[in-house]
Amino acid sequence: MAAASWAWCLSEMLRFFYSLFFPGLKVCGALCVCLVLLLWGIRLHLQGKKRSLSTSKNGKTQMVIAFFHPYCNAGGGGERVLWCALRALQKKYPEAVYVVYTGDVHVSGEQILEGAFRRFNIRLICPVKFVFLRKRYLVEDSRYPHFTLLGQSLGSIVLGWEALMQCVPDVYVDSMGYAFTLPLFKYVGGCRVGSYVHYPTISTDMLCVVKNQNVGFNNAAFITRNPFLSKAKLIYYYVFAFIYGLVGSCSDVVMVNSSWTLNHILSLWKAGNRTNVVYPPCDVQTFLDIPLHERKMTPGHLLVSVGQFRPEKNHPLQIRAFAKLLNKEVAKSLPSLKLVLIGGCRNKDDELRVNQLKKLSEALGVQEDVEFKINIPFDELKNYLSEATVGLHTMWNEHFGIGVVECMAAGTIILAHNSGGPKLDIVVPHEGDITGFLAESEEGYAETMAHILSMSVEKRLQIRKNARASVSRFSDQEFEVAFLSSVETLFK
Repeated sequence: MAAASWAWCLSEMLRFFYSLFFPGLKVCGALCVCLVLLLWGIRLHLQGKKRSLSTSKNGKTQMVIAFFHPYCNAGGGGERVLWCALRALQKKYPEAVYVVYTGDVHVSGEQILEGAFRRFNIRLICPVKFVFLRKRYLVEDSRYPHFTLLGQSLGSIVLGWEALMQCVPDVYVDSMGYAFTLPLFKYVGGCRVGSYVHYPTISTDMLCVVKNQNVGFNNAAFITRNPFLSKAKLIYYYVFAFIYGLVGSCSDVVMVNSSWTLNHILSLWKAGNRTNVVYPPCDVQTFLDIPLHERKMTPGHLLVSVGQFRPEKNHPLQIRAFAKLLNKEVAKSLPSLKLVLIGGCRNKDDELRVNQLKKLSEALGVQEDVEFKINIPFDELKNYLSEATVGLHTMWNEHFGIGVVECMAAGTIILAHNSGGPKLDIVVPHEGDITGFLAESEEGYAETMAHILSMSVEKRLQIRKNARASVSRFSDQEFEVAFLSSVETLFK
């Protein structure tokens, strides 16, 4: 009765407002009233679904906590955040019902959980319900060759609607960066909403790339060469950034993974009083257990890259820089060198990228010295890092860089891109001592790799010790404390 009265009052107020100020727009007023009534009816229906899910066998009402993570089986750093966040909440709220919205329809929930253990060494202490979404193709970047940001964002609304229709939670957390789902779950689903932002959908850096007509993986050369197209894209980006800021500001709690991400989200979402830096959890202790000594099991030097095979990770730069290193005079006096690219493939597009990288290796004549390890188990990753001399990272403006931390904790000397999280948060001096190296260009990477490999064993060992001493702030334990503190308001 109260719901019906609320809807009637709202419709009457809207009708009065339109008749008073816009007498010629009666049709629009009627449509608005119908829309309000429709949305209210949907919300009542969803509340009924919520009650049926949250009622346990003994009749008690349980809180339903849901995470929106369409690629939860991908095996990247974002997925590690998901499983650690779930584990932290399950420890504090063991009676709650936990739900993960995923588009991984070709695997079972048991296989997803087993994959989380195999890749991240994480076991959850309570059951998880998986809601499988059939429309994940709507957020695939390959589906939108043009207006990709807009296409994926609109697609995420449809995917979010599919999720909401299957399960209405009390608390909703977007853990993968689909900010356009936030108002849907907050205003239609009636949920308290939080978000963990790994990387802003659009950033001021992206605006600068288009404004300055620079070529990038998100700014094609034919656009940079055309002043009209560049200006049109800049307008599109500014409008999108404004809308992105509006939907993001709907979040009751905002967590960001680095100082770099914080600066962009504060600029776009204007939610400073609700925003906290929560460094992503890295399995620091597991890697710290690796003995610190000069690698002897494998002859020569291993150079290892850890990261998903996505375009922004810029694996081609690693291969080109490695090829330049092999052509340098100093490399001829070094033991054999091998580059190992370790990462996860989410879909056929990622697999295609790996094939293109293999072709690039062949074109540069280094295919015999470059290996690819796809979706490998955690123990195998640990073995590679235990024997590697150099850890490579080449993404421009990496939001954080879990792979960078893993390399440093394992005792591998990191060479990361001079931007984003690695520059601001990770590869920074520890008590005044160097913890790793930064570079930007092919030549810069090649020169720095040569410099690291030419160092004495003692000098490399000291850098490894410094790096290890600096990474405790990125541990699972530190993440749990910061995460639970940030989301506490969602459960009051």
